[in-house]
Amino acid sequence: MLTRIKDIATKLAPRLIEIRRHIHSHPELSGQEYQTAAYVAGVLSSNDVRVQEAVGKTGVVGEVQGTGCDPRLLAIRTDMDALPIQERTHLDFISRKQSIMHACGHDVHTTVGLGTAMVLSQLSSELPGSIRFLFQPAEETAQGASWMVQAGVMANVSAILSLHVYPSIPAGSIGVRYGSLTAAADDLEIIILGESGHGARPHEAIDAIWIASQVITTLQQAISRTQNPLRPVVLTIGQISGGRAPNVIAERVRLVGTVRSLHPETRTSLHSWISQIVSNICQCYGARCEVNYRPGVPGVQNDSTLSQLVQTAAEEAWGSNRVQILTEPSLGAEDFSLYLEHVPGAMFRLGVGYKDRVLNYPLHHPLFEVDESAILTGVVTLAYSAYKYFKPQS
Repeated sequence: MLTRIKDIATKLAPRLIEIRRHIHSHPELSGQEYQTAAYVAGVLSSNDVRVQEAVGKTGVVGEVQGTGCDPRLLAIRTDMDALPIQERTHLDFISRKQSIMHACGHDVHTTVGLGTAMVLSQLSSELPGSIRFLFQPAEETAQGASWMVQAGVMANVSAILSLHVYPSIPAGSIGVRYGSLTAAADDLEIIILGESGHGARPHEAIDAIWIASQVITTLQQAISRTQNPLRPVVLTIGQISGGRAPNVIAERVRLVGTVRSLHPETRTSLHSWISQIVSNICQCYGARCEVNYRPGVPGVQNDSTLSQLVQTAAEEAWGSNRVQILTEPSLGAEDFSLYLEHVPGAMFRLGVGYKDRVLNYPLHHPLFEVDESAILTGVVTLAYSAYKYFKPQS
């Protein structure tokens, strides 16, 4: 079966590169993937894959039905949205949309998902079970997975697989991580309320900007002394707004940021920990505060059995020297974790780095590029993993 999967995928490879370049040239932001969704649905339909459109707003679901007696249903999820970034590459198929770019590789994800569906649709008569392909919108805003789940895409699903491109791994290789893959990502808003006054007489006012600076500094220092260094926490303030004039002491400052953590028990304590520090600082200087903490997506916890399945499939397909076992998680976030609240699953890293380049630009960079040979690696790995899910001893 592996030989047949490779043969079909190799023949499809030129077409898959065309698909990826089309998607790359026509990126769409989260929740606005109308043209991408229509294109995906068209490719699926033309390859005899049953399609459902407008799922989870702009999502697409395709299903390849096996003819065997295995009642299990495997899901494969890929995402479609792009980022609000102005592309600065010199590719012939550069983004045609101002300030929108597939800088996170979702064009590759979508293409790999389509390629896997195209391969398995040709082998459906030999599949013991069925496979549901989820083409998800709005991953970058961490909304799309919840939209898809609410639309019922996880009904009867027994397990789920996914992938994410990784520029630090060379194309042709994959990375497998057991256990924690990504961090939980929560949103933080802190409002400091002081009293306005003349810039020349700070003792008559309560300077919200200066107090905000103390809050930021103390939070960063406190992480290293009050949080377990073996259970990392990253707190980043990405936006500060406040003040009206250079000679007027600000009475209100708003801080907005993100909080990342890997361990659920640490995560549950972060709201109260942050609130206590901010409150103490503000009380010391006579200010008031509001701390708004909104839980976002949890971390991705890969199922060990499914991670082993992907590792074995990739090693059989490409050799063990092209499979890296990742020893560290990422503090990036992925709403793939929301599917894992329903069934076990695993996400692997697809290497897309150029072997002959000193520098491969990171994700979310305007010069980010991928070695397109990785598409074939991703398709074969996913398709063979799916087959082995139903036929683990083959």
